[in-house]
Amino acid sequence: IPGREHDVRRKRPPVLRFLLRMETLRQIGRIVSLFVLDAAGVYAAILGALCLKAAVRHRWDFAASADQAYHFATFAVLLTALLFARSGLYADRASRPGLRAVVSSLFWVMVVALVYAQADGQDFQSYYIFWGSLIFSIVVVGAARWAYEVLTGILLRAAGYHRRAVLIGTNEHIDAVAHALSAGQRSVLSPIDVVGFISLTPRPNNGLRSLGSLDELPRILDEHSIDEVIIADPAFPQQQAVELVDTCHQVGVRVRVAPSTMEILVHRAEFVPGGAVPLFELRSPVFEGFDYVVKRSFDIVMAFGMLLVLSPLLLLCALTIWLTSRGPILYRSMRPGIGGTPFACLKFRTMTDGADGIQHHLEPHNEADGPLFKIRDDPRVTRIGRLLRRFSIDELPQLGNVIRGEMSLVGPRPLPQRDYDKLEQWHRKRYLVLPGMTGLWQVSGRSGLDFDDMVRLDFLYLERWSVSLDLSILVKTLPAVLARRGAY
Repeated sequence: IPGREHDVRRKRPPVLRFLLRMETLRQIGRIVSLFVLDAAGVYAAILGALCLKAAVRHRWDFAASADQAYHFATFAVLLTALLFARSGLYADRASRPGLRAVVSSLFWVMVVALVYAQADGQDFQSYYIFWGSLIFSIVVVGAARWAYEVLTGILLRAAGYHRRAVLIGTNEHIDAVAHALSAGQRSVLSPIDVVGFISLTPRPNNGLRSLGSLDELPRILDEHSIDEVIIADPAFPQQQAVELVDTCHQVGVRVRVAPSTMEILVHRAEFVPGGAVPLFELRSPVFEGFDYVVKRSFDIVMAFGMLLVLSPLLLLCALTIWLTSRGPILYRSMRPGIGGTPFACLKFRTMTDGADGIQHHLEPHNEADGPLFKIRDDPRVTRIGRLLRRFSIDELPQLGNVIRGEMSLVGPRPLPQRDYDKLEQWHRKRYLVLPGMTGLWQVSGRSGLDFDDMVRLDFLYLERWSVSLDLSILVKTLPAVLARRGAY
């Protein structure tokens, strides 16, 4: 009977069953290809760690290392597949998480393998095989996954694939999300095509196409072949949200929500029992107790290791600065640190000596928004300084600040006193923790982001900190620097 309601689980017609089988084949192909990539990456990582150990001990035997790697990799690959599947790393492209989930899962693979080895009574002269393989696997598997996303993204774009999305919300929220998505369009990793918007309130046309009203949603989804709906308003009415989700799911359209500051905070909420009204306490996002020990130990070990590896580059930079311009090699910039307490932030000098004294003359030429001061072609920057800044090499002396406990490897970037004095009160929450050499906004666009967006990314980092997040940011920093996104 036409229009009759039916159970969505009923048997499909033959043509639809065939299409579903094709979709199943695509899913199987995706999972198998990713699994093979991960298995090869884990084996290569273990083999690389063992070969390095053999080379350092002058006992190079590739065949023996390969056999030993196969012995360890059998269990490690199984663990990796299970934990990757649990983290959604074999999901479809639109839902698959990024590097942070890869790093976190590999870290837990190491932990579980270590616990199992101890429980099984296995004896090791050292535990290098565990942490050495972890470092190699983060690099190898992370790079392989990144290459897979880029390559498949290029192929999908060439085939005309993109996710057609519609934004639903009010005024500035629609504009903000549309701006962020359009910035991501330059990347093959985020092929989202914003078809238009549905506004709950009257809204001027700022470049996006109005598709109609919320009541017309079923027609809009069908007429424009929408793949996903993005709710771009943190104050979206609940009743309308429930109806919207139901409408979308009935026709197989994905619904996503752009998070608000409150939704970010809720991840740290802790239930406090008692009283007539159930309450959730939002605790201060400071690193204390065991978290502080873990983060500080991580900072010290990594900073010493980086200083050791990068010492030839540091000496070359120091010599070049000394030979090419007058003034000190290191520039000590007094900046507010944790709690606003000033400290001397170390950098290689990239400007002429006495550049601070003439900054007030350049204020009318400031190109940054908010309290920041940046000029793309700053006349005070030396020729060598411009090269050092382009690849952020001038920041490397801050490894000394990390060892001294004045900074962390990852955290909110410390601002000069001039910028700090212009901050709004809500911006200063970022000073509850040690400032960092790099952070979320450095790997999310660098100088190309609005200042308020930078602060929100700092908040997101504070609320969701973990060792795996720090590792993933450090791994992403190098490609961001080499790509020179927003650096000047």
